Amino acid sequence: MQKRKHLILFIIALLTIPANCFSQYLTEDIFKFSRAMGYISNFYVDTVNSPKLVENAIINVLKELDPHSVYIPEDEVKEMNEPLEGNFEGIGIQFNLLNDTIYVISPISGGPSEKVGLRAGDRIVKINEEIVAGKGISNTGVRDRLLGEKGTKVIVWIKRKGVKELLSFTITRDKIPIFSVDAAYLIDKDIAYIKINRFALTTVDEFVEKIKKLKAQGSKSLILDLRDNGGGYLDKAIELADHFLDDNKLIVFTEGLRVPRTESFATNDGICQDGNVIILIDEGSASASEIVAGAVQDWDRGIIIGRRSFGKGLVQKPFYLPDGSMIRLTIARYHTPTGRVIQKPYDKGMDNYEKELLTRYQQGEMMNKDSINFHDSLKYFTLQNKRIVYGGGGIMPDIFVPLDTTSVTEFYSKMVRQGVLNSFVLDYIDKNRKSLKSKYPDFNTYNEKFVVTPKMIEELVIYGANNKIEPKGDDAKKSEYDFSLIIKALIARDLWDMSEYYQIVNVRDKGFNKAVEVAKNWEKYHSEVLINQ
Repeated sequence: MQKRKHLILFIIALLTIPANCFSQYLTEDIFKFSRAMGYISNFYVDTVNSPKLVENAIINVLKELDPHSVYIPEDEVKEMNEPLEGNFEGIGIQFNLLNDTIYVISPISGGPSEKVGLRAGDRIVKINEEIVAGKGISNTGVRDRLLGEKGTKVIVWIKRKGVKELLSFTITRDKIPIFSVDAAYLIDKDIAYIKINRFALTTVDEFVEKIKKLKAQGSKSLILDLRDNGGGYLDKAIELADHFLDDNKLIVFTEGLRVPRTESFATNDGICQDGNVIILIDEGSASASEIVAGAVQDWDRGIIIGRRSFGKGLVQKPFYLPDGSMIRLTIARYHTPTGRVIQKPYDKGMDNYEKELLTRYQQGEMMNKDSINFHDSLKYFTLQNKRIVYGGGGIMPDIFVPLDTTSVTEFYSKMVRQGVLNSFVLDYIDKNRKSLKSKYPDFNTYNEKFVVTPKMIEELVIYGANNKIEPKGDDAKKSEYDFSLIIKALIARDLWDMSEYYQIVNVRDKGFNKAVEVAKNWEKYHSEVLINQ
């Protein structure tokens, strides 16, 4: 009965939308659809799930439009919004599943779990009266039990190393921040590095806080890492780009058939209007990331390094439906300051669109920039130095860096993909946390002195075999350096944070190292890239 009510409300909502929102043709089509649903509901030979039929109809209609107009069921709306809103409500722990037990990697600083005394390495055995250890609980199962409305309470029972009895903690759930700046640190005395993983409500505030500290420490150049940043809020990308551009410079404009042109301009309040800027992008950089990179490139404000970005230049707006579900509907295209449209083509169907990155790889684009050819009709000129740039499918970097696959073996990939490498590190930390903290009281000491020994690699290989993953030929030897680096980085992440993790893994990152080289030889690259092309 409740579902039928939702359907009726949905149809009434469609029929009562103000006429000036739709053409007469579309209004007739809506009436046609509602009449068909009425016939089905009232006369079909068997019982039908009307809400499901409507839902499927919406999904299939949106598929006909473009790849980024989507339907989101009611139960997924909140979960989808959490990463972009910058917080969720729960007990505030980073956890992993180790040996079928919930293992606390660390309580989130200032969160409710830290306040009551949960520690890294604790194992959650019971949640309220439910035993959860050894029961095959999933990550989703943990979230379902620990997330909840602010102010509600949950009792967790902890097994702590060195303590015989179980410890119980009553935790009052609260808002837990989700950070979008993964790393921020000085590479040397005057080069700052900041990595942003998404554009959320808090992103610009986080960025400003980090860059102010780095500038106070003496940074004069910034490497902004937007690789694998799939985007987020358009207005936050505009705010971030504003920090790099002078007053009244166009950042982006949006336009659609039924949405008038809207232009966004820089103010004079930017915190990074001086100093050298390098932006790292790759095929995972999309939407909001492309707005920032495109604005910086079009105004010749900095140097873009990496590989061609994803190519998402469509703007979505959320529209809520009567049952709490939502559609994210494409309403406009965005254009970089030169007028470029970054959206890659999608006229050959969804399958081709979804396989486009694989096609790039197969055609050699990830290894060689000459494998991509832009049509002359997509040619634009930057606004300061009149360099050639292209639209029609992502941001092409000024300096190309190929994908690094030289040492990645199938053995290494399986160990990472199946979570065995991560479990090995968690197990190692669990056994050695006290001695690690004692030997390495700070990250600099750890980074200088901690070494992944050959014995640890041998133990890792045995650990893999026990989990039915064994190397072929000399794959273990080939991946020894990769294993050593990632083990050291994962331990650092557990003992400190993501920033320390990136300080270790970036050492062997080709894109990062190229960015550092450019920063250290700015005059040379500035002349070659931004002036002489």
